[in-house]
Amino acid sequence: MAKLLKQFAALPVMETGGTSHVLLITSRGTQRWIIPKGHPEKEMRPAAVALLEAREEAGVAGKISKTPIGRYRTTKCLRSGKMVPAEVTVFRLDVSEHLAAWKESLERKVMWVPLSQAHALVDDGGLSKFLEGLDAAAKPKALAVTS
Repeated sequence: MAKLLKQFAALPVMETGGTSHVLLITSRGTQRWIIPKGHPEKEMRPAAVALLEAREEAGVAGKISKTPIGRYRTTKCLRSGKMVPAEVTVFRLDVSEHLAAWKESLERKVMWVPLSQAHALVDDGGLSKFLEGLDAAAKPKALAVTS
């Protein structure tokens, strides 16, 4: 049985007119809609990894939650083409800055969407269920506006 790959993700969130919007990005290879995520880095906390990935992949920064808002399972395609199971731990990122250019800006598209619609746009069953669960909880605490 394949070892479970661990990844850390940011769910970039912005409140607009009382509606929670999340930022989706395209994957580099297949151009599917996903959220920024990456592999564990030595001497970096999981939330810090998620924040770094959000900046590099989506060009956003802000305040990241110290504790995860949830997890989902997916299948990751490695560069070798091998498919491996992965568990993605997700941290909320309250976005305060969106850069005009960033490290992967020429490789990815970005799109802000209402949280209630995000699950229908992603092409990953685990991520879709995760996002739908957040919406179904009718503004869960993890997505409440914090001061």
